[in-house]
Amino acid sequence: MEATPKTLSELTDQELLAEAKKLKTAAIINAVFIGFLVGILLFSVLSNAYGLVTLLPLFLAYKLMKNSKYNTKEVDVLLKERGLR
Repeated sequence: MEATPKTLSELTDQELLAEAKKLKTAAIINAVFIGFLVGILLFSVLSNAYGLVTLLPLFLAYKLMKNSKYNTKEVDVLLKERGLR
């Protein structure tokens, strides 16, 4: 018997706070990684190395920014509704 994953609204208060903490940690890691990618991008532009070296960091940074906003808003709304934040 497989356990079905819980939706955010089904989580207990403690589980929701743990999820918020995980999202905060993930946001910090994403910010560091995006900064690293921007550094690679600037280096490639300044050294006139256009091509995959320039486009790949742009694509990866876009994907990281898009995915990082996925659950953050939902978790914040649930925390405010429950009076946990």
